[in-house]
Amino acid sequence: MDNIAAVLGRLTPDELEEIHAAGPQGHLTRRIVEALDRAAGGPGSGRGYYVPAGSVSGTGSPHLVLRSDVAAWLFGRPAAAAVANPA
Repeated sequence: MDNIAAVLGRLTPDELEEIHAAGPQGHLTRRIVEALDRAAGGPGSGRGYYVPAGSVSGTGSPHLVLRSDVAAWLFGRPAAAAVANPA
């Protein structure tokens, strides 16, 4: 798995903005999952940067969120603290 900074550095500003809008534990859209895969090297390569949230969508697909260390790197503080104390 690539360095977190390297992978996230390959995302577009719009993609990063969408992730920031969702928050550190926000469900990732298909577009963002595909962007993380692309940034990590291709289809499915982003697995590990995102993980199942433990819930499913109305269509039965698992909701995906950023892995806690990825969220902490991107949001600049531990993801659990960011959820408990939103800025």
